[in-house]
Amino acid sequence: MLDGIFEPTMRTPSILRSPRARAAALASVLAALSVCAGDAVARSYPFGPHTRSVNDLGNQFVPFHARLWDLLHGQADGGLLLNWQSGFGTSFLPDFGTYLSSPFALLVGVFPKDRIDLAVYAVTLVKTGAAAAAMTWLLTALRRGRGREWAAVVLGASYALCGWSVIEAVYNPMWLDGLIAFPLLCLTAEWARTGRRPVLGTLLVTLAWVSNFYTAYMATLGAALVLVVRLVLEDGTRRERVRGLGRAVRTVALGIGLAAPVLVPVFLGTRHAYPGWTRAFAPAAWDDVAARLLPATYSFFTPAVFLGTGALLLAGALAFQRAVPRTERLVWTGLVAGVALSLQWEPTHLLWHAFATPNGSPYRQTFVLSGLLVIAAWLSVASAWPDRRALLGGAGVVVLIAAGAASSALVTTWTYPLFAAGLVAVAGALVLARHGRYAVLAALLLVGAQAGQAAATTAYADRQRLDRLDDYGPWGERQSLQAAAVAGADGWPRYRTDPGLEQSTANDPLVAGGQGGAYYSSHTPDVLTRTFRALGAGWTSNGRSLQDLDSAVTDAVFSVGARVHMPRDAHQVWNRPDARPVTVTRAEVPPLVTVRPDSGSVGYGRSPFRNQEMLLGASVYTVPTTALHAADGSEAPDAGPDGYAVRPGTYTLRAACPAGSEVYLWAPDLFGRAQLGSAEAAEFRGELPSRRAGVRALGDGGGALAVSLRVERDGTVPRDAVGCLDRDRLADAVAGLKRTGATRVTVTGSGVRAELPVGTSGLAVLAAPRIAGWSCGGRPADSYLGLVAAPVSGDRPVLDCSFRPPGLKAGSLAGGVALMGLVAVGVTGRRRKGTLRKGAP
Repeated sequence: MLDGIFEPTMRTPSILRSPRARAAALASVLAALSVCAGDAVARSYPFGPHTRSVNDLGNQFVPFHARLWDLLHGQADGGLLLNWQSGFGTSFLPDFGTYLSSPFALLVGVFPKDRIDLAVYAVTLVKTGAAAAAMTWLLTALRRGRGREWAAVVLGASYALCGWSVIEAVYNPMWLDGLIAFPLLCLTAEWARTGRRPVLGTLLVTLAWVSNFYTAYMATLGAALVLVVRLVLEDGTRRERVRGLGRAVRTVALGIGLAAPVLVPVFLGTRHAYPGWTRAFAPAAWDDVAARLLPATYSFFTPAVFLGTGALLLAGALAFQRAVPRTERLVWTGLVAGVALSLQWEPTHLLWHAFATPNGSPYRQTFVLSGLLVIAAWLSVASAWPDRRALLGGAGVVVLIAAGAASSALVTTWTYPLFAAGLVAVAGALVLARHGRYAVLAALLLVGAQAGQAAATTAYADRQRLDRLDDYGPWGERQSLQAAAVAGADGWPRYRTDPGLEQSTANDPLVAGGQGGAYYSSHTPDVLTRTFRALGAGWTSNGRSLQDLDSAVTDAVFSVGARVHMPRDAHQVWNRPDARPVTVTRAEVPPLVTVRPDSGSVGYGRSPFRNQEMLLGASVYTVPTTALHAADGSEAPDAGPDGYAVRPGTYTLRAACPAGSEVYLWAPDLFGRAQLGSAEAAEFRGELPSRRAGVRALGDGGGALAVSLRVERDGTVPRDAVGCLDRDRLADAVAGLKRTGATRVTVTGSGVRAELPVGTSGLAVLAAPRIAGWSCGGRPADSYLGLVAAPVSGDRPVLDCSFRPPGLKAGSLAGGVALMGLVAVGVTGRRRKGTLRKGAP
């Protein structure tokens, strides 16, 4: 018998005295250990040499957690509102609310920074365990299932180990908060239905929506469906049902209102972001959908509904379980089927995803279906162990699913052996469970089947992700050297220190420190991307991932006085071997705030060289005419009036520069390499519109130039691709800006104050993008070619600018109103309880 496991002892901590609490704790441990086992089999970090930082995990989420580490330890440039480390100054609250607002994220603070990858992995494990515990608690709240708590343990773990979790959310750790939120919101709905815990329920809604609003929205929809089913099946009157529904609506409204100080800035951050990808929804083939219910399958564009054979069999058995009332069986089975169908129909797909098909996996709501399947599985076993009829019916359902997946290309050599072994183990466990004396063996079989299938699916997914997605190395010697170089050169806010163009991730400034231009986020501001594009910056992710600006002119404009140069990251497969040492170059640059003549409205043109001059306020480039010839001497064909068309092969670009020039090449659509004479070749990774190559320095040159181009993909090269920089003119321009620039600059986490020379008048320009939220002197800041600006004059001119993320004020007001509403609910509830106690006989 297993009952003893769920009975308290004298040494049991008080929090675990309840059998339900011990079941939740065991489910949590089972889920976390299963994930670790799968990662160990795959030899994935931290159990082996293979990195787990694929796609946005390495490119966004680990760097943002590194920024959180800096904030927690008081080492960040900026604060919760303003991030000075990325994009030359960006709003941070929307990023915080999107990536870091989960309370579990705070765990990174207890790890050393050079173990940030391990910290994020630990957060992932804790979230997975919390999801298992929350689901186990919910299951035993819906139906007690005395004597069968160990089945709730396995089912709670199967939910946390669903395919969506171990295949997709594991490298999008914010999504795991939605996995936790769904059972918590279902529990909140249950309390609202029965009129219990209104304050705690509201706070759980707030927690869910603050932790990750995106998956919380989906979890809320799923919990609403569960509530509707519970209201339909309860024995109360219509009035009681309506009152229960009203309490639930009130709870959700107040909970979301309390989260508004984070939610509104996040929402407006997306409105001000540069447009990302747009994608039309295409439903997956049904045989592929069936395959994703089975172990060891992988696909990016199909719903990962794998749960393990145990949960799947029990869910299928519900319709045949005579211990459950017929109406209940039909309603729950219908709900599961309806939600499954809704994943494949575009109108409901859009509803699940807040009316926008996401860029990436189009089945991000799959965890809700997984949760409903687990609830159905628990209901089939909570009242009584399934009899022969129910077992045969459930087995028939899973066999039909397996047969339906036979034609899918997603099925692997391991899929059916794992499925068959699990089916035999689960069926045997359920047969043995009907005989009390074999309960231990039954539990071992059920736990083993779940853990084995989940670990195998985790290991298979680990390997597939490395084969199919971009990956990034964990913190190592390279990051330590880069961070040390940045710290040694740091002079903020007298000047910026850029961690360098030779990046390991798109968010190197968040990892290594400094105040660079590189930035990758879902909230990359539209004004920042357009300004960087005008100045010749590169990008990936269709403009959401901005690369560093690396030219002497832009360094002067943005006050980059120190620049770190790293060898190319050997972890990136396209990089050639590079033995260069880590170096730092320094330059005389203007202060962070300079003064320009107030010349009225101006705008950027097509050439980045002319645009850089416009922002600098001086003519420093010669832009010569060019001629492009293929290896056979033929002229490159035209690609419209402004460029040449190129195909894979070798070309020579000819131009003429004044003697002593520093030569730059602008070729945003070039994928290949460019080399001037014997200088080192510069890499270009352009493929418009998704990838844009930035302006690159080719070396010093003068007179007739011949730039060798090695083209690897079809693309274009502009006719005005060459810029010849006159360093003497640039030095004169910098000296002029320093002469009239700020004498003292003070920077905080929410603004800038700059003192200017006596008698200064004109337009003070802050070397930061004019994103929404800046105000100077109590009014919205002006924009000078995309930078923050404000007029100054007088005997003691001062530029005093502050930053408040759009929506923070409105969100705080909404949060205050919701807080008053919650207090009113709490007071009313206490008075009602007091009245009932006084009226009791």
